[in-house]
Amino acid sequence: MTLPDTTQAADDARLVATGFRRLLPDATRVFRGAFSLLHCEVEGDPAPYRGVWAVLLFPITHPDGFVSLRYTDAQDKEQEIGVIERLADFAPETQALVRATLVKQYYQQIITGIRGIECRYGLLFFDVETDAGPRAFNMPWRHDRAEDFGSRGKVLLDSLDNRYIIPDVGALPAKDRRRFLGFIYW
Repeated sequence: MTLPDTTQAADDARLVATGFRRLLPDATRVFRGAFSLLHCEVEGDPAPYRGVWAVLLFPITHPDGFVSLRYTDAQDKEQEIGVIERLADFAPETQALVRATLVKQYYQQIITGIRGIECRYGLLFFDVETDAGPRAFNMPWRHDRAEDFGSRGKVLLDSLDNRYIIPDVGALPAKDRRRFLGFIYW
């Protein structure tokens, strides 16, 4: 839904008042600079930002949107340059650069099968098949460590906050699904 210009302008003014800065494709340039570090130039800013990285604001619900570009300032404090609402609006080269930095921030694999789950010491120990081969990991057996992924999937956050995604729990083989739902039933 597209908002009328006056409503959009009012919404933009409220966002700016809260410190939100929208990065637009025609005013933002992301590029590789010295030492293969990511740099960002924003129209109207005096100098490029160096050593930039990306963070997903909503990594589960919006994995291709609401990307915060950040850098470390001279006082060694993390600062936000702004937010890319839709990465798809940017040039393919920019998308590739931002996605490359996101891969460094987020380690995630797709679970295709579950060979075993054990519960010990309040931890679940998983033995799974992933898109990258067999893996073993553990996660605290808590409600906040298994989040919904769409309407039918789950994201498991292991003890190191790595993400293991099951896109559709119902699509797992019956034996694997029973094994999973015996422990993650919410």
